[in-house]
Amino acid sequence: MARASYTCPCGAVLRYKQDLEKEPGTTVPSWKCKDCGTPVPGTVAEKIKHQHPS
Repeated sequence: MARASYTCPCGAVLRYKQDLEKEPGTTVPSWKCKDCGTPVPGTVAEKIKHQHPS
């Protein structure tokens, strides 16, 4: 299976759960870039959050 990644508008490449930050207080999980706080599309974030660096 190919690894998912997302390039944030700030230039950060998000590949692992550690690169994401969960937005607190939301019923539905909402993820954002750890570096700048820009929201990450839900489908991409769901794939990324299950990846671990190896």
